[in-house]
Amino acid sequence: MLILGIETSCDETAAAVVRNGRDVLSDVVASQIAVHSPYGGVVPELASRKHVEAIVPVVGQAVDRAGCSLHDLDAVAVTQGPGLVGALLVGLSAAKGLAYALNKPLLAVNHLEGHMEAAFLDKDRPQVPFICLVVSGGHTSLYHVSPDGTSRCVGHTRDDAAGEAYDKVAKLLGLGYPGGVIIDRLAQRGNPIAFEFPRSRLEKGSLDFSFSGIKTAVAYFVKRYGSPGEEGHGEAPYRLEDLAASFQEAVVDVLVEKTLQAAERYGVGHVALAGGVAANSRLRRRMEEECAYRRLQLHVPSVRHCTDNAVMVAAAGYRLWLRQGFTPDPLELDAVSRLP
Repeated sequence: MLILGIETSCDETAAAVVRNGRDVLSDVVASQIAVHSPYGGVVPELASRKHVEAIVPVVGQAVDRAGCSLHDLDAVAVTQGPGLVGALLVGLSAAKGLAYALNKPLLAVNHLEGHMEAAFLDKDRPQVPFICLVVSGGHTSLYHVSPDGTSRCVGHTRDDAAGEAYDKVAKLLGLGYPGGVIIDRLAQRGNPIAFEFPRSRLEKGSLDFSFSGIKTAVAYFVKRYGSPGEEGHGEAPYRLEDLAASFQEAVVDVLVEKTLQAAERYGVGHVALAGGVAANSRLRRRMEEECAYRRLQLHVPSVRHCTDNAVMVAAAGYRLWLRQGFTPDPLELDAVSRLP
């Protein structure tokens, strides 16, 4: 089955053509980083306008690079939510228009399910049940995937998502956007135990997350000791690299610890990691080490497929079709910013 995937949930306009949920024929992403960098984060109105400008050429490039025509497609898959509602509407409108004009079925995909599918694009699918950590700028959640293929959220963030904490700390330090990439790069040259930042584990036995506390701790730290400079430059009596590494270690500690707790609690042998923060080098290394020690099989996407992309949407659409067929009355679909 040949599926065109379309993704516009946040600040990247993406389209891809995938055969049978695994064979990637094309993968096109138009990034908006340059647009949002001056603001230190995504501006929803600007994101929607850029999606409108990019959606037609991006879809055209994806089809051309796949070596097929629009009429060769068997279905169109699109992100319905969660995400920025204005951004979602652009992709959803384009997908509905294509499906109607070409008389092709439409598949409405949950963005988080797409991220979960990305973990299995380059590898065999894990044995079910398994635990999946989806961690990004907007989401930090743990899912237990049952033998029947359905997933249930068993832990989620109660405030900031991990990626959101990265971006806010980067903005506080004047590092630019996207903050996660910059902090990860700096942390590789820093000492992760230079400073002790809090690890919020919440009540005993909880699989939920909280990252607002560490963000506040970094803010108080900088207020007390001053703004740092890279490689020891600046007035503060510490290195920016050490601050970045210590902050990152605190976040990664909690992400890894909660994921392994969930794996033990539910007695699974496989763990998956997905979402934009899954590209973080320290998180990937720590998760690999800890899973190997506990003899758990880890599934991680390629770095390219950690961030928002349309390959994961097409793959999730194929999986959705296997489970329940095509969406009834597809032209009645609407964007859902907080799709559960």
